[in-house]
Amino acid sequence: MAGVSKEAKTPRRRGVWRLVGLGALSGLLAGYTALATAELVSAAVRPESSPVVAVGGAAIDRTPAGVKDWAIRHFGTDDKLVLQLGILGVLTLLALALGALAARYRRIGAAGVLMFGLVGGFAATSRPDSTSVADALPSVAGAVVGALLLHHLVGRLQSGRPSASVDAPAVEEGVTTPEGGSADHPGAADWDRRGFVVAATAAAAASTGIGLAGRSLNGSQGQNAVASRRRITLPAPVSAAAPVPKRAALRIKDVSPFMTPSQDFYRVDTALVVPKVDANSWRLRIHGKGVTREANVSFAQLLRMPLIERNITLACVSNEVGGPYVGNARWIGVRLADLLRQCGVRPPSKGGPADQLVARSVDGMTIGSPVEDVMDGRDAMLALGMNGEPLPFAHGFPVRMVVPGLYGFVSACKWIQDIELTTFDDYDPYWVRRHWARRAPIKTQSRIDTPKPFARPEAGTVMVAGVAWAQHRGIDKVEVRVDDGPWRRADLAAEDTTDTWRQWSFPWKAASGGHTLTVRATDRTGQTQTQNWTRTIPDGADGWHSVVVTVD
Repeated sequence: MAGVSKEAKTPRRRGVWRLVGLGALSGLLAGYTALATAELVSAAVRPESSPVVAVGGAAIDRTPAGVKDWAIRHFGTDDKLVLQLGILGVLTLLALALGALAARYRRIGAAGVLMFGLVGGFAATSRPDSTSVADALPSVAGAVVGALLLHHLVGRLQSGRPSASVDAPAVEEGVTTPEGGSADHPGAADWDRRGFVVAATAAAAASTGIGLAGRSLNGSQGQNAVASRRRITLPAPVSAAAPVPKRAALRIKDVSPFMTPSQDFYRVDTALVVPKVDANSWRLRIHGKGVTREANVSFAQLLRMPLIERNITLACVSNEVGGPYVGNARWIGVRLADLLRQCGVRPPSKGGPADQLVARSVDGMTIGSPVEDVMDGRDAMLALGMNGEPLPFAHGFPVRMVVPGLYGFVSACKWIQDIELTTFDDYDPYWVRRHWARRAPIKTQSRIDTPKPFARPEAGTVMVAGVAWAQHRGIDKVEVRVDDGPWRRADLAAEDTTDTWRQWSFPWKAASGGHTLTVRATDRTGQTQTQNWTRTIPDGADGWHSVVVTVD
């Protein structure tokens, strides 16, 4: 034909954009259906195999240490939620793009959905905790259903074309169809409106039901674990924690409480889904170099062993100077050194062949601790309880490791299920493979809790206060400096043990104007905090904590 008039092009363009928009909507619905189907299938496999969790976990595994540290610094304990929302956002954009592509190239769009299912399946099977190719099933099954739905919905959009099942134009280019469409670009009337609406509505309703069913089934799998925790009564320890000295807790507003409530205790780990392990079926295997008697211990057996109770302050290596990732709790558990000795383990100082203890979690995390440290007499334990109750799920139920004086990434394995004795030369745990240190004793640190940064206290006596910690060494003194003045000794609260933090206070006679308050601590070995700031990578941050205030 000769040409197309301007009047004919306008409705044609509208038809093309409508087709693309409806295609994008089809892609979004197909993605929703794929995720809902995957959720249901994951209930038959395991919750951790669902695509969002699998891809999120794979993303965490492959993210550089510096980026992870940045995420923890900026998002805190919400970093996992931010990651999952980010994954859903990316999937939404990809679904819209594939739907728009499918509006013109139906088979290619559907193939794109299948490709992302394969990516999800690969992510699921590549996770450290994956033990079967069945972990790929949720992603693959969801992708197949999503691809079929996208192919069908776009077929409804193309039902007015002479060759709806073919991706290439079937008639002469530029030939207009009645009501503003064209043979190669369908217009407003070139689609099965009723068939599309019915199919889309039915798919949305069915997907919602399937997703809710999958979520419910996945949730019910944790009910046995919840019930097992509810039935636990922790026995009285044979070695109870001494009463906390009355003067250990200062009654100063905004200072961190001496004992951190479990619900306020920091949580930093890589688990997108908190594992819920049934204590009745849980087992701990102890094996490896120097183990003369391998053990496979149940939770009930641990409860029958002599238990110790201790107040211990834990700190995360991702805690920046002045950061919040430190907390003090009362732990009850089995002394780890005693259990290792029952298995014939000797520390390297007594001729043992293993210098590294590798703890493995049910989610595949591996954490390496020096054998010498866990057997040198400190209160390293397999903790069963926290603050008088069985461990919360988020903090490692049914059993976790607690080792005073070591950062969590080299000691605090949560949801532990395996202990292997090996050497640092033979095996690099999870964080070491990501450029963190093999050995990481907690550094001497102090923090100003009050006044807060940029506070505006009134002139007069202002109470400066906070906490300091140097686990397994103890805090000897804390000093405060105002601006560039001399260091002045703060008042220390009573010490509970060397494994707990100490509160401190300093009455400051504040004059009007802007001021910088700085704190530093000295431990019992005589080591004073260094002024030089270092990053948290590879073995913890260094530096003095400061706050800027304006006195009115």
